[in-house]
Amino acid sequence: QEALGVEGQTVALLLKFAKFEEYCKEFERARGIYRYALDHVPRAEADELHQQYAAFERQHGSRAGIEEALGSRKRLEYEEALREDPSAYDTWFDYLRLEESEGDPARVRALYERAVAQVPPAPEKRLWRRYIWLWINYALYEELEAGDVERTREVYKQCLQLIPHRRFTFGKLWVMAAHFEVRQRDLTAARRVLGNALGRAPKDKVYKEYIAMELQLGEVGRCRTLYGKWLEWAPERALAWCRFAELEAQLGEAERVRAIYELGAAQPELDAPEALWKAYLDFEIGEGNRSGARALYERLLERTQHVRVWISFAKFEASAMPGEAEDAASEEGRAARARSVYERAYRHFREEEKDAKEECVLLLEAWRDLEREHSARDGGAALAQVEKKFPKRVKRRRAITADDGAQAGLEEYYDYLFPDEDGAAPNLKLLEAAYRWKRQRTEEEASAG
Repeated sequence: QEALGVEGQTVALLLKFAKFEEYCKEFERARGIYRYALDHVPRAEADELHQQYAAFERQHGSRAGIEEALGSRKRLEYEEALREDPSAYDTWFDYLRLEESEGDPARVRALYERAVAQVPPAPEKRLWRRYIWLWINYALYEELEAGDVERTREVYKQCLQLIPHRRFTFGKLWVMAAHFEVRQRDLTAARRVLGNALGRAPKDKVYKEYIAMELQLGEVGRCRTLYGKWLEWAPERALAWCRFAELEAQLGEAERVRAIYELGAAQPELDAPEALWKAYLDFEIGEGNRSGARALYERLLERTQHVRVWISFAKFEASAMPGEAEDAASEEGRAARARSVYERAYRHFREEEKDAKEECVLLLEAWRDLEREHSARDGGAALAQVEKKFPKRVKRRRAITADDGAQAGLEEYYDYLFPDEDGAAPNLKLLEAAYRWKRQRTEEEASAG
């Protein structure tokens, strides 16, 4: 080999050399030649070498040798693919899985370092979502496979320094770094990581995880402080208000719970106001505070007249609360209060929101269910009164207008005709007469046939 020089070490010559050693039963020498060739021959010319080496190992080698031969071929393919596109992160993941299966820590680390060096070209989160998993897998490998605590800590540190936190961040990475420190029983370091996260790039996920950690440690004071910081950063976050109140409820601090809910309800904007109001109502109901819950429903109806709020209010009035009597008189009193709510709601929809016909039907169906439960006491008189309020469902047609304002035909739709609408009675009689006529014609045709 030295006499021929590098120029003389062609693929054909090296293959013949290896075949000669194999013919002489010098299998280790042949293996050494194959490996030397794979390390020195240009990758573009090494395809046949890989095939011959794999065939040699299948014939003369052990299972480990066969896997190494196949692995070397895959490495060549991965290197070629990465040469064409260094940012092909899926290829890096496959390549890293191959090296991890080989079990050589030095080669795995070297490959991870090459992979994480392929930083996305622009500070846009969509470009970083896949890349960041290279760092996560690197840290997990160092902790779980290599068992190197200091290198794991350094991987997390380098990754967090690399991310442009002013543009975007990854809450998952901060949380994983903190959990790693917890596993090392270093709570000070874990708090430092999460505190740094909240200081540089606060996220809901980080707040939730930080609070959960402190709660497990029984640090209620720290939890309250964190909730305060969370709500100072995002006062519109209904989830934060609800969780803060739930914490105080678990501690038996009813007045603090009410104060938190009141502060949350007073916010000019909430991302999920219905969740906060529902939680507040559930708390008062759970406390057995009927007057407080009733007052909340009235306040909520000042904000929204949604049909589901009305139905929920009526069902609340009809239900017994903890500690209340279950006798017939008490039950009838609750039903009367629920009936009063339904009557108010019905008047609202028929007088102030006449177009909300489907909502009114939903209300009547819930009202009818209530009256059915109590129909035995009055002989069904109240139920009959509610059923009289139900509308007729009729099919109608209306014009379709195109974008340019021209008529584009007709479409059919279903409408509701309430008994108390102007002209509804004549229309209902006309519909009934038409229905009887159609039925009569159908019967005559059937008998004639």
